[in-house]
Amino acid sequence: MLLLLLLLLAAPTLRSQTGENVLLVVNRQDAASREIGDYYRPRRRIPIANVCYLDTAADEEIAWPVYLERIEQPVGDCLKKAGLQENVLYIVTTLGVPLKIAGGGSGVAAEYGSVDSELALLYAKLKGSRFQRAGGIANPFFMKRDAPFRHPQFPIYLVTRLAAYDVAEVKAMIDRALAARNRGKFVIDLSSEEDNQGNGWLRTAAILLPAGRVVLDESAQVLYGQKEVIGYASWGSNDPNRKRRWLGFQWLPGAIATEFVSTNARTMKRPPDNWMYTDWKDRMNFFAGSPQGLSADFIHEGATGASGNTYEPFLTGCVRPDYLLPAYFQGRNLAESYYVALPLLSWQGVVLGDPLCSLGKP
Repeated sequence: MLLLLLLLLAAPTLRSQTGENVLLVVNRQDAASREIGDYYRPRRRIPIANVCYLDTAADEEIAWPVYLERIEQPVGDCLKKAGLQENVLYIVTTLGVPLKIAGGGSGVAAEYGSVDSELALLYAKLKGSRFQRAGGIANPFFMKRDAPFRHPQFPIYLVTRLAAYDVAEVKAMIDRALAARNRGKFVIDLSSEEDNQGNGWLRTAAILLPAGRVVLDESAQVLYGQKEVIGYASWGSNDPNRKRRWLGFQWLPGAIATEFVSTNARTMKRPPDNWMYTDWKDRMNFFAGSPQGLSADFIHEGATGASGNTYEPFLTGCVRPDYLLPAYFQGRNLAESYYVALPLLSWQGVVLGDPLCSLGKP
């Protein structure tokens, strides 16, 4: 209890950001992207000047030249033309904007990654910085638990994506973000057969939250059917005891989720309802090239935000629940909560959700 009180007292003074701090990125060539942009913009009062229209194919995976010419350069031009480089803190991409970048290399030197994670570096690039393509770049906001997010102290943009399996699900996610309140349970589910480091982060998250609002499970069982859930963290499909795809939770408006799972943001295409996780040997039952779970399932079930990875991030590149969940509980918005917990940029991370979604102070 004393540790929690000290954390709350040390929490930063959080200034409420508005639609003026958001750059909304819409793909003019994709009907879903345009519809989502038209729905989201007035609800967050985003100025017309803060809407950036791209003209690119809606392919989920693109090559580096396409990313640079059709996404990064036009988004940079939008920011410069409207004089928004400093005032914009968050970039919001939409379903229909390409999701991931193919590339060479492998392992920690991979050149492939998430479009959104690469766009996060655009602030520094507009100031003349250059970055290597291979591997990840340290996120300067990672673990800055007590620091307000502002420019130029943190020379990045926080990029989130309004995406799910279809437009209706994205609209519902936006509506839930507007209705978020600081209530409900944080459900934290450890795996008895997985990495001790990841389990340690999950335990720490539970310690840093009020005991009365935490459901912590350290058994071999997997938690299903939880009620009034506002935050969730687990091993997902990497937990060998996870036998069901759907958690069956009652998600409250504003609820967020994260899992230690590779490739769970590999696609926003919806698998068959009867598709189930499998293993890497069962290639016949892969979906979108992988047997692993999907972040968009959380949005489909009723969550308001979720994180994932386009390719293999390795455990050290995943969102850290011990930073994410306490930050969100203390009143940081969705974008800041995820990015204070994300170790690497120019890597694999994707954050689904409205960046301005906030529970408010506890």
